[in-house]
Amino acid sequence: MLATLVDEPFTKKNWVFEEKYDGVRMLAYKETRKISLISRNEIDRTTRYPQITVELAKLDADTLILDGEIVVFDNHGISQFQLLQQSKGNVRYAVFDCLYRNGRDLRREPLSVRRKILEETLGSGRVVQIAKRLARNGIVAFAQARNKRLEGIIAKDSASFYAGGRSQAWLKVKVHQNEEFVVGGFTAAGGSRQYFGALLLGEFHGKALRYVGKVGTGFNESMLGYLYRKMKPIVQRASPFVSDVRERTATFVDPELVAQIAFTERTKDGKLRHPVYLGLRDDKPSREVQRGASHGHQGKTRRARSV
Repeated sequence: MLATLVDEPFTKKNWVFEEKYDGVRMLAYKETRKISLISRNEIDRTTRYPQITVELAKLDADTLILDGEIVVFDNHGISQFQLLQQSKGNVRYAVFDCLYRNGRDLRREPLSVRRKILEETLGSGRVVQIAKRLARNGIVAFAQARNKRLEGIIAKDSASFYAGGRSQAWLKVKVHQNEEFVVGGFTAAGGSRQYFGALLLGEFHGKALRYVGKVGTGFNESMLGYLYRKMKPIVQRASPFVSDVRERTATFVDPELVAQIAFTERTKDGKLRHPVYLGLRDDKPSREVQRGASHGHQGKTRRARSV
């Protein structure tokens, strides 16, 4: 179940507001003591997070399916994707939903019931913990998120069922601009930098990949080498972008890699201002990086009203 982006905070009766985490979405499956961690693109990540699987195995439930986010918190308690990517800090599993417990399918139960069962199941664990909720008033919750410098908030209808796909029953409001973009190529290295100069970024509009600019900051030397080794086998002659890329030293690649990028804003023609590379995502297919999916249905940003 995916949240739809809205462009301003709101408050509404019987809606709840949670912290938005900056990590990797993960489903956890428990069958007695067998644990599986499966990413959004159905890759088994169980062996990557042994400390989480150990804690999940201890939970008092024979069968269990949880939905949450793999995160690393900084010294201020803020989840940082870069820390997770660089394996810095203690990994946590912030769980926000329970889909199945002891033979009972909970997806057709309202969120309020699922949350109660989740709290009973997890208790006050630290490695596997319950996603934090903010103020009941959505405007106040957004102010809390902004003051704490969180990525944003997730608003959820307490009466909603759990349904796969993007939903209007879960809405997200961002404090910071932080999104995924498709890597469509790179520029040549210059000066003292090795491997490449900048990544060429795009996002899909339907089947068309449109260029949104390049990012040349946020890398260290090991990242440059790692990314270059990922891109070299998928180099291609033709540009994957439908729009012109006016970069004299551009090398194009098959658009299959997804990078998370922080930026200040977009220009009128859709280019990113002051982009910074945060990390490479392997939990999302590149075709999911749709301008419409990130900003409401059919490419339009839905505005939520306070009621």
